Parts: sequence; structure tokens; C-alpha cells
Amino acid sequence: MIDYRKHIILCQTPIKTALAQLNELAADAILFVVDGEEKLIGSLTDGDVRRGFLKGLTLEDVVDNFIQPNPKFLQRGSYTIDEVIHYRNNNFKIVPVLCKEGKIVNIINFRFLKSYLPVDAVLMAGGRGERLRPLTDNTPKPLLKVGNKPIIEHNVDRLVSFGIDDLWISVRYLGEQLEEYFQDGSSKFINVKYVWEDEPLGTLGAVSKIEDFQHDYVLVANSDLLTNLDYEDFFLDFQKNDAALSVVTIPYTVNVPYAVLETEDNDIKSFKEKPTYTYYSNGGIYLMKKEVLKYIPKSSFYNTTDLMELLIDKGLKVTSYPLRGYWLDIGKPEDFKKAQEDIYHIKF
Repeated sequence: MIDYRKHIILCQTPIKTALAQLNELAADAILFVVDGEEKLIGSLTDGDVRRGFLKGLTLEDVVDNFIQPNPKFLQRGSYTIDEVIHYRNNNFKIVPVLCKEGKIVNIINFRFLKSYLPVDAVLMAGGRGERLRPLTDNTPKPLLKVGNKPIIEHNVDRLVSFGIDDLWISVRYLGEQLEEYFQDGSSKFINVKYVWEDEPLGTLGAVSKIEDFQHDYVLVANSDLLTNLDYEDFFLDFQKNDAALSVVTIPYTVNVPYAVLETEDNDIKSFKEKPTYTYYSNGGIYLMKKEVLKYIPKSSFYNTTDLMELLIDKGLKVTSYPLRGYWLDIGKPEDFKKAQEDIYHIKF
């Protein structure tokens, strides 16, 4: 993520100051002009400055005389993925994000971001990591390093690369270390909050404690996964299927080296010669509509699979998103060793 404040300039600022700021931004040379209440009033590029000079403006003028009014923007909490894709595909490389009062709360730059998903994310990081002892005796499993950074940071950075900037981390065992590591998220230009589990609450129970989600969609994921999941494609598939909840699934292929017979009362009805079967396992990453969170009991032990069963019983749509990329659950010592080898070959 970038420091979006570098793109903001106050109205009535001399154009000479703006030129110096544009020069510093180099390839990302665009400024967004705000008024005294920090509300967006226009944008300014090198081209706007040149056109202003051609019209007779001088270096003594202020930015207000050069700006383009009514610049494109996204409205925080109410924009759609279609708007994001439209801007990206039509070469709007840098777009401000406004709160409902019209103030800039972020600026997205598609040179650095793959997308800007209208999603809140929760990473579950409260487990003890028993199977990885003694590595987890003094360090929570999510903070064990894979390559040059902790497991959980690979997940955070992947989410950030898709523009997810509202993040909650559910903590319990040695949770203070996670709080100290990420703090409020400002070092990554995101918002990070923490949900403390006084006792284990399963894979979803802690989410019931969060009451200030910013978007209509919530992603919940285990923090000990290593994956290059395309979160935008996952989101688009979720929307296309109008799902209440979708789960990332991991395909497993089983090759049977013999003919498989289908029988009924010892009568052979058919057979398949050396068939291949594909099964799908739970990948520990879930996307859901915020409205389904009302079914999670408050501060009680509750797994995501419990919610899936409940939604299915209610006739709501629960879908599978088969992962086509890399995925590894770092639960055992051999998984941790594999992650150390794979990390240098995964295409993020």
C-alpha cells in the first residue's frame, strides 16, 4: 500500500508547491485538492498545469485555478466491484476513496493493487499450535516465519494486495505478540483491530463479537494458510452464484488402479476401468454476506461448518470455489518444512 496522504494538497496552495509535489510523485503524478474541511474538490495533474499556463495562469496562481472539478472516486462502504474493474480497465490508475462526508480516507493505486474489494476480513489466529511445539512454546503459530516474514503476514499482504484494508485478527494464545507486531495496521496503511477470545470459540465464534464491519461482505480465513488465492476471482464467483456463503475448496484426485464395479444385489450393473475421482476438501477460507452473521450465537463456540449446515437447512445457497492455485495448511512440522521450501517458488 502507498501513503495516500502524498497525493493530497490543500486548496489555495501556490501552484509552485503543487509542482514540487507532483515531481516527487513521479509516475504517480496526480494530486487531489481538498478544502478546509478536507473534502475533495478537484484533481490536478501535470497536464492540468500546462493547460493552465497556456490560458495565461502563472506561477503566482493557486491550485484552485488549475484543477479539474468532479474527479472520479469510490464511496467507502457502498462501491461495487464493477466500479473498481471499470476504473482499472479504463486506465484510471489512481482513484480516491471518500467517506460519506466527502473526505478522502484512502487512495488506491492500481500499480500496486490488484483490486479494491468491498470486503472486510477476519483472520483466525487464536490457536495454540500444539502440533508445532516446541516452536510455538514462546511464539504464536501465525508469527512463525516462512521465508522472510511470519505466516500470517503473508496472508495479510495478500489481502492488502487486493485492496482489503479493514482487517480483524482473532487472538488468544500469546495474542499480545500479534498486537505488538501489527499494532493498528498503519505501517501497512490499513486498519487492524483485534478480537480477544477469553476461551476457544471455534473457527467462527469470535466473529460474533465484531459489530463494526464496514462492508456488506465478510471474508473469514485461518491465519496459518499459505496460498496465492485470487481473491477477486473468488469474490466474482461468489457474486455470480448469488451465494450466502462460499468456501474455498481444495481438489484431491484419487486414481483407482483397477476396474470399479457398480453392483446391486450382487448383480453388476456397470463398471469403470481405472477411474479417477476428484473430491473437494475445506480450504479454511470463507466469503459470506454480512447478513448471515446474525445466525452466529454470541460469544459461543461455533465453527464455520455449523453455519454452513444451518444455511443449507434454511435453503440458502452455499457454494464451493475450487482453488486452482497454491494452498498449504501449515499444521504439522512436515507442512512447516514444505512451506519453507515452497515459498521461493510460489507466484504471488
